[in-house]
Amino acid sequence: MTTLPIYQIDAFTTAVFAGNPAAVVPLDAFLPDALMQKIALENNLSETAYIVPAGADRWELRWFTPTIEVPLCGHATLASAFLLADILGQAGETMTFVTREAGDLVVTREKDGGFAMRLPRRNADGTGDIDAVAAVLGARPQEVHVIPATDDVTLLAIFATEAEVATLTPDFAAMTGLPARNVIATAPGDHVDFVSRMFAPRAGIDEDPVTGSAHCSLAPYWCGRLGKSDFVARQISARGGDLTCRLEEDAVIVAGHAVLYLKGEIVVPG
Repeated sequence: MTTLPIYQIDAFTTAVFAGNPAAVVPLDAFLPDALMQKIALENNLSETAYIVPAGADRWELRWFTPTIEVPLCGHATLASAFLLADILGQAGETMTFVTREAGDLVVTREKDGGFAMRLPRRNADGTGDIDAVAAVLGARPQEVHVIPATDDVTLLAIFATEAEVATLTPDFAAMTGLPARNVIATAPGDHVDFVSRMFAPRAGIDEDPVTGSAHCSLAPYWCGRLGKSDFVARQISARGGDLTCRLEEDAVIVAGHAVLYLKGEIVVPG
């Protein structure tokens, strides 16, 4: 048997029991894929991240939901940066995460103690079926946009008010029949620039509490809608989380805080 360190970190929050919890497992080398998937299933969090040293202030990074490996995850990247810099003391002010599909992700510590992640920008390319999305969300959006990705697509559903997004009651079983892995619902915020919720039952996550990668699509949309490039955003899941975003030509800078909830060891076959 092998004993491994594990940390559970709440991302996009300054207090435990809010934001999005991610497990982070620092390793000397990646475990077999099947074992990493089993650990993620056992953790039963939106994401379990695995990090492996790759040079000075560089780490390889992979993310697993309880059912699949994903090409990009914002909150578990934030959690990994927080762990390396604030808990383990292994990182400088800037660190680079080498990923398999999203390229190199650069994360920088901000003056307020948070971390800013440079994530790939994802622009809409086409419109989706409003009737089909309305049927699974339980409310009719004003628009549906299609966000292409390397492995699947995301549907971005636009609502008029924050209250509409907050009171959605999705049919997750029916949602798996949509031609998309993820569905994001968004609207203007009452006290922030915009709010959102994100659903991914096909990836083993009915509702993700706070989704950094969703803002790769949200920031470009709200730039066109609001005519600005800097945003304060909130994901209004039951746990809730706070983010800031800055849109650049080929990237979205997504920033937030994180806090340690748990540290321990796991015992796995070795």
